[in-house]
Amino acid sequence: MKKRIYSAIVMVILIALMFVLKIYVSDLFFDALFCFVACVGAYEMSKLLTKMGMYNFLWVATFFPILLLGGNLLGVHFATKTADLYWIVYTILIDLAIMVFAGCVCMLFSICRRKAVIKNEMTIRKIENISVWKFSFKKALNTFICFFYPAFVFLLFVLVNHMNALPFAKLSDITSNVSVFAITTALLIPVVTDIFAMLTGSIIGGKKLCPKISPNKTISGSVGGTLWCVMIAACVYLIFANIISFESLMAVLPIWAYLLIVFFGSLLAQGGDLFESVIKRRADVKDSGNFIPGHGGMLDRTDSHIFMAPYIFLTFMLVLV
Repeated sequence: MKKRIYSAIVMVILIALMFVLKIYVSDLFFDALFCFVACVGAYEMSKLLTKMGMYNFLWVATFFPILLLGGNLLGVHFATKTADLYWIVYTILIDLAIMVFAGCVCMLFSICRRKAVIKNEMTIRKIENISVWKFSFKKALNTFICFFYPAFVFLLFVLVNHMNALPFAKLSDITSNVSVFAITTALLIPVVTDIFAMLTGSIIGGKKLCPKISPNKTISGSVGGTLWCVMIAACVYLIFANIISFESLMAVLPIWAYLLIVFFGSLLAQGGDLFESVIKRRADVKDSGNFIPGHGGMLDRTDSHIFMAPYIFLTFMLVLV
């Protein structure tokens, strides 16, 4: 329990430091953090797939998020320079192109290795009645899964982080640091939902939410987590609304719209948690790893955050366009 508390304190301090550096120095510090989290998460995902019998290229999956970070920063640069909103779409296409290219390289690398080496690997893994070509294709395809989840989805946080620089129509009338508020929301929703779902579920109990996937989660916990998340988000909104520099943002984002974003975000966060539980069950493991003492792996801590990246970006984009 002590390890869990100490790790939580360190994570809170780290996030607070990232906000200070973002506000007073550069957005790139959060970019680096997001990339690091994606790399560790991709490593753990690769390991989970291997335990499920879905063999892949571990180290390619681990360091691939660095390429995606480069693609996202390139898209942000040109979107800022050209003031063309379509560069958001181009950025996604660049990411997908990088993913496909890397997957093809993985396949070609596997095929170009000596046939004896590949057959030896297939023998060790007890894979029979399959050609070298098909084995190489499946291995590259499994690696592509790591490219997409968690790397591609999570690294959309880079777009959220640079939201102030993107050519949204209403940003010209907003003097607030929109990305600070957006990232705060994205980090807040999963954490508050998770904590209060656990507390509400343990106090009230009742019918299980998805007993075959996550036996400890209850319906009461799920409902309680979402309700508490909305209430605390309302308090956070009012705090920001009373900060002079954020008044212009609140003028275009009324509290009812923000609470709707938080409500559906809380449901999505719980879905992300359940999705990761399905993967761990199929891999027959309790935790995705042991990277964070007392908490398990990186995916165990960020599973609810992964789908927050595209969700928060899309919802805030609708507000700002």
